[in-house]
This record gives sequence, C-alpha cells and structure tokens, in this order.
Amino acid sequence: MWWKGRDVLLITGAHSIIYSKNPEADRAFLRDVLKFPSVDVGHGWLIFGLPPAEVAVHPSEKNDVHEFYPMCTDVEALIAELSGHGAECSPVQNQGWGLLTQVTLPGGGKLGIYQPRHPRPAPMTVPEWPV
Repeated sequence: MWWKGRDVLLITGAHSIIYSKNPEADRAFLRDVLKFPSVDVGHGWLIFGLPPAEVAVHPSEKNDVHEFYPMCTDVEALIAELSGHGAECSPVQNQGWGLLTQVTLPGGGKLGIYQPRHPRPAPMTVPEWPV
C-alpha cells in the first residue's frame, strides 16, 4: 500500500504481541536469552526488535486467532543454546514445512520456534519517509 501514489510505503513493519501471566520474566527471556534488542517505552515496558519476518493466512473456522513463530537456521543448535540457559524445549517435530520445537517461557506460556523447510520470500525493504 503506497501513500498517494508516491514512493512511500504505508505499512513499514509489524507488531506482534505475546500475552503472559509473568510478562517481566518473559521480557527478560527475550532480552537476555534470545538477545533481541529492545527499547524501554516507559516503566520497564520493552518493545523488541525482530529479524525480518513473514506472514501467512491460514484457513480457520474463527477469525481473530493469531500465532507468532520465530524462525531459526538450526533448531537443534537453538535447543542446545536455550537449554544452557535453563529453558525447556519440547522434542523436535518434523512438520514437513519445518522442524518445530516449543520453548516454555518463564511465565509458563509456550513459544513455537521452527527451522523452515519452505521457500522464504525476499525481505521487504522500506524506503525512508521523505524529509
């Protein structure tokens, strides 16, 4: 979607949300274990930078159901690294489209992380806003 036919992209990123019963612990996990860069937007509320992402639309009987899956290049190496930080990971499941593990976050929720086996789209580039 371009702004008034100009070379200014209106959608410049995506904001994903992980709901948690212990957000402070899960924020620390994303910051200290996964090493995601972050910015404090006030009162310890962190927003994390992510690597390039992609989005897919799947069929469902319900709307308003969304999922977030970080991707990695080597799921077994990721599990070994996370285990070294005391994180629990489920056994790897070969889903065909990728190798999936579930990481238990400190707040008790599970975060699926997978090594994709599907083709990846080229990352989208965002032109700078005109000055």
